[in-house]
Amino acid sequence: MTELAVGREGGEGQGAVTRAAIAATARVMFTENGYSGTSVRAIAAVVGIDPALVIRYFGSKERLFQETVQMPRFLEQTLVEPVEDLGERIVAALFTGDVDARLAVYSALMRAADSDSIRKKMQQASETTFIEPLGRLLKGPNVRLRARLIGAQINGLLSILALEPDGELTTADRQVLIKTYGQAVQALIEPRT
Repeated sequence: MTELAVGREGGEGQGAVTRAAIAATARVMFTENGYSGTSVRAIAAVVGIDPALVIRYFGSKERLFQETVQMPRFLEQTLVEPVEDLGERIVAALFTGDVDARLAVYSALMRAADSDSIRKKMQQASETTFIEPLGRLLKGPNVRLRARLIGAQINGLLSILALEPDGELTTADRQVLIKTYGQAVQALIEPRT
């Protein structure tokens, strides 16, 4: 982990620098060590400040986590017409960009889900950034149910990749995996009648 030492509080603008250093350090530590494995005291020690400053800037460890560890909103750009290949586009988006960083963030979020407020924020974010926009694209019966089931499919794949890496899945040819899983998602996007 990269250390971000800023020294003691002082001078105009130093508060913003300290707050940014706390946020950057917390993001790294929460991602590496999880929510319960990261303390306010440990974050403060890395930044080189008193732990009270962490609380001053963020209010609580929980609010610090919620502000600094957020799943990148990479799926939103896939939720557009046409729907004929939407399943494959959604799955392909999981494997685009910095996949390892995305999986580390997902893992940190899942490990923090034992906190009621964090779990509720995650559910709310999933609802507004994925389930609702997806539901607006779907046609036919049981739109909300199908949108939620697709969300469950995506969470399932992310979980198996981030939390309990499956050797066969992690070493599978990416294009084959995207095509195969994309077809499973597509079956809920355009169900056969």
